[in-house]
Amino acid sequence: MLTGTHSEAASYEFTTLTCIPGIIHYNDAKIQMLDLPGIIEGASEGKGRGRQVIAVAKSSDLVLMVLDASKSEGHRQILTGELEAVGLRLNKRPPQIYFKKKKTGGISFNSTCTLTHVDEKLCYQILHEYKIHNAEVLFREDATVDDLIDVIEGNRKYMKCVYVYNKIDVIGIDDVDNLARQPNSVVISCNLKLNLDRLLARMWEEMGLVRVYTKPQGQQPDFSEPVVLSTDRGGCTVEDFCNHIHRSLVKELKYVLVWGTSARHYPQHCGLQHHLQDEDVVQIVKKKEKEEGGRGRFKSHSNAPARISDREKKAPLKT
Repeated sequence: MLTGTHSEAASYEFTTLTCIPGIIHYNDAKIQMLDLPGIIEGASEGKGRGRQVIAVAKSSDLVLMVLDASKSEGHRQILTGELEAVGLRLNKRPPQIYFKKKKTGGISFNSTCTLTHVDEKLCYQILHEYKIHNAEVLFREDATVDDLIDVIEGNRKYMKCVYVYNKIDVIGIDDVDNLARQPNSVVISCNLKLNLDRLLARMWEEMGLVRVYTKPQGQQPDFSEPVVLSTDRGGCTVEDFCNHIHRSLVKELKYVLVWGTSARHYPQHCGLQHHLQDEDVVQIVKKKEKEEGGRGRFKSHSNAPARISDREKKAPLKT
């Protein structure tokens, strides 16, 4: 419905049997949305082709978990548990734990705060279970045992997730209000097309996309097709902007002129590490190529040999 692509829908569950792609045109940007088949309890173990579905979700920037508002809250907990069983951590940030394996020296355990869930002895036991006997561990926050295991494993994916409750037209207004007030939740009705604009706005907000418009030298800015950057994918600096256009542009860059909310004045001369914000306008100024034989009127180097003995002797004058 959001992309204009036809996807089979019926009054029974698990109508979608394969991945159906579509493109959302929103705020001058193109966002790809994938309609995946539903997963069941035990999907993390391979039931119902669950591993294939979850593998596609791992490579995305945002997960929209569509739930039935008329059913119990247990479905949300089951689906969240299945995703966490395969290493997906929804709406969590990586724990502030520094971990590095060493060749010798034993285990070094330190912390910058008071720990209430993990102590030094428990940390040693967990590391010995993984057959790690030489490592450096530093806790920068009061983390749990599960957080320490996630850091040791090193294959966890931390993703943003929005819980979308559909079919709000079949429940009472009090239930809709309770669902809408839950964290990371949006209520919609595909049948009556209710609150779909709020869902698009929430998607844009969670993905943190930054639109940057280009301006050719001596011309008006091109507001038709922006360069879309993301903090989760690459970054939002001038260097990331140049790499998005072409890899060789960074070496040829002299400076950029920036108009927008990230600039202190218009225009502002910026370097590669300047952070761009949404709807900024950027003009790239490249280095001038050196002319062969010198620069300007004066040569920067001479073609004559460095030593006097290597110079060619002039022919004697005829008398």
